[in-house]
Amino acid sequence: MAVTYEQLWQASPPAWRESAAAWRDLAASGARRALELASGAVAVTRVWSGAGADAATGRLRRLRDDLEAGRLAQLEAAATLTELAAAVQAAKARLAAAVRAAEAAGLAVELSGRVVGAATPTGAPAPGGSARAVAGGATRAGGPGEAGTSASGGSAWAATGGVASAGGPAAGGASGSGGSGGGVAAAGGPAAAVAAEIEAALRAAAVADAEAAARLGELSGAAGRGWESAPPGHRPGPGASPATTRAWWDSLTPAQRRWLIRHEPTLVGGLDGVPTAARDLANRALLDLALEAARLGLPVDGLRSGAPSGGVSLTGADLRGVIAGDAPYARDAALIASLERLADRVSADADPPRYLVRFDPSGDGRAIVAVGDPDRSAAVVTYVPGMTSDLASAGGELDRAARVAEAATALDPARRTAAVLWLDYDAPDFVDQAASAAPARDAAPALHLFQEGLRASHEGEPARQVVLGHSYGTVVTGVTARDHGLDADGLVLLASPGAGVAHATQLDVPEVWASTSITDPIQYAPVSPVSAVTDAAVAAAVPGVGAALAYGRPEDGLWHGHNPADPDFGARVFPSQPDAGHLGYWDRGGTALDALSRITLGLPLTGGAP
Repeated sequence: MAVTYEQLWQASPPAWRESAAAWRDLAASGARRALELASGAVAVTRVWSGAGADAATGRLRRLRDDLEAGRLAQLEAAATLTELAAAVQAAKARLAAAVRAAEAAGLAVELSGRVVGAATPTGAPAPGGSARAVAGGATRAGGPGEAGTSASGGSAWAATGGVASAGGPAAGGASGSGGSGGGVAAAGGPAAAVAAEIEAALRAAAVADAEAAARLGELSGAAGRGWESAPPGHRPGPGASPATTRAWWDSLTPAQRRWLIRHEPTLVGGLDGVPTAARDLANRALLDLALEAARLGLPVDGLRSGAPSGGVSLTGADLRGVIAGDAPYARDAALIASLERLADRVSADADPPRYLVRFDPSGDGRAIVAVGDPDRSAAVVTYVPGMTSDLASAGGELDRAARVAEAATALDPARRTAAVLWLDYDAPDFVDQAASAAPARDAAPALHLFQEGLRASHEGEPARQVVLGHSYGTVVTGVTARDHGLDADGLVLLASPGAGVAHATQLDVPEVWASTSITDPIQYAPVSPVSAVTDAAVAAAVPGVGAALAYGRPEDGLWHGHNPADPDFGARVFPSQPDAGHLGYWDRGGTALDALSRITLGLPLTGGAP
């Protein structure tokens, strides 16, 4: 069913977010009850044996199984409502931009969505004659860019958090030619452009509405049919392309997908090409399991051992030891704190929503976290951090990725932008490790597949994909592009010690960008052996100022190749603020962050930069 102009204007995305939070709370309660049932089943076996004990523990296990299956459905409902809120918020932003354009052109927008001349339409008084006031009618000041609702109560679609096709008022179609959702006052010119934007916003909201209604309807039906159904035995192999994986996933029923998410979260959570929302559900289950295991003093490395269930059983011998008070492993306080920080950072209540695209707690830990849904965004930037990055530092790195998305959204609120923190490699911990390209070579196949997976799982028109490497992360991105190919429209080399190539053309990416602040030490100290010999000779040969000449300027040859910020490298060099140092590129209001957001969107840089 079409979404009308007035419905979209009055819609309140926070209402859907609140409903989603309620579903997540219910799921969390179910998880606690399931763990209690698991503990109870183990406790029973310690004091009771025989047929009666077997029947009792079997019943407890079945109850736990039902709770866990229902919990996944509850999380799926929450994810559906969260996505609906994000999609409607973007549509409202697009609608607001159209109204502002009408106002600037001296036009007005009726409550029906029809674009007319500046004269006030009958029945819709517009104090001051502004298009915003006409369009908003009884809407609270601020319009769709804010979370306002109609002062007179609004539509059921907006106020209740439901979907229009499930009972919201139908005031007409979205087509200007036959319905009341929008209209064109003239055959061309500003009015036609404004009307086209209004139509596009209403279409986007209607599509999101229909998708949410279908997903919630399927869940409602599954409550009677059964939440899950075991899929066929075939699984994509380790060498399967993301496109092949996506085709396999699309061949499954919703019930079969839920079965895989619950019973094989390691598989689903790690497969490039599986939709982001499904990977998020699987990896959140793994994160919950890792937290419970760590808090109980159990090992978490087994979560990635390849066992279909995730590798750790809270009903096995280890749990019996915990209940008896003699857990076989010491509790790792640092690991618990790290996992808790990650769980807090990917809180589903965040706005824009966070998606846990990959999770591996073994070793230093690895994670891929998206700010916004990359499958439904028009622009996606993948951020690859550098040296010392691990699970413990993921929070700070995620903040940097989020700032790029935040700045891009501020530039173009109507265009959905997602930022992805890609921390799926063993980053160097020390300078001697960072001097080697080995970590980058090891990481390259995974980054290559991930970028291809973003393409395979994306919905709608292809997104603009940008990869942003920082420090050693530029070595990872450069080696990936050089040796495997990088599915990206743009590559940004920020604070780079070299990208493994002598010239930008060797990266085979349409746009290569580079910047290093004048105060960033990476371009002075970690020079290549050849440059080090040259600098030493200059310093010794020129009395007094030799050292300044040798070491006081950016190097052309760095440890991992030609300095990308040197014009001769062939990248599009953009400025960073002089005081950025090595980590200040994401400072709000800074030159670098503005450039990063514009590159993400494909917009011209401020000041006429290329």
